[in-house]
Amino acid sequence: MRILAFLFMGVLSVPVLAGDAQVAVAANFAQTLKQLITLYIKSHPDDRIGVTVASTGTLAAQIRQGAPYDIFLAADQRRPAELAQEGLLVPASIRTYAQGILVLWTPTRGVSLGPESLRQGNVNPLALANARTAPYGVAAASALARVNLPAAVKRVTAENVGQSYHFAHSGAAAAAFVALSQVQQQGGSLWRVPMDWYAPIVQQGGLLGANATAQRFYDFLFSPQAQTLIDQAGYRVPDDAF
Repeated sequence: MRILAFLFMGVLSVPVLAGDAQVAVAANFAQTLKQLITLYIKSHPDDRIGVTVASTGTLAAQIRQGAPYDIFLAADQRRPAELAQEGLLVPASIRTYAQGILVLWTPTRGVSLGPESLRQGNVNPLALANARTAPYGVAAASALARVNLPAAVKRVTAENVGQSYHFAHSGAAAAAFVALSQVQQQGGSLWRVPMDWYAPIVQQGGLLGANATAQRFYDFLFSPQAQTLIDQAGYRVPDDAF
């Protein structure tokens, strides 16, 4: 299981100190969150935001096992709702912070990607996130169901959409289904999957307890400044964000 963790403004301490907040974030949003934290600490220099990155399903499982997170930024609506029903997440705090956009990407320039290339078996092997734990994997599987993919095409299953990106970036896969936000500044070639080929990737977050630092940062995520950054990063944002 591949889980990444990083901390801004200080070294992670146990127990968590006043001014600390821990965020569990779905892999697709990790780089955007990093930019948001950098922006946030300019006006809140005493706050320290720790981050753990994994698939939505993996993070939800960790929360059920008692992981000390304060904010959960999922890549779907289902997990926050389930955790709220289980008494592990504050129901009133659930909000949509972004809507994801699925693309098929390769770091190689000038490559034709799209339904016809997939049907002809020209994209092989093909990486996608695990649909059991990653909402972007569900979206990718839905998109592939629209294509008569040849049996000879090998599917490389990643633990999360971040690993899916790394498979393509490293050459372990010819291309990968990833979030637009991960690759729009990377160059290469991409095909933007029609949004009616998969259920909307509505990414919701919520608070896991009463932590003042977490509340401040969570509120910041829905500010016009933060929502503008999220929009520019390659996501759709709620209609009332601006």
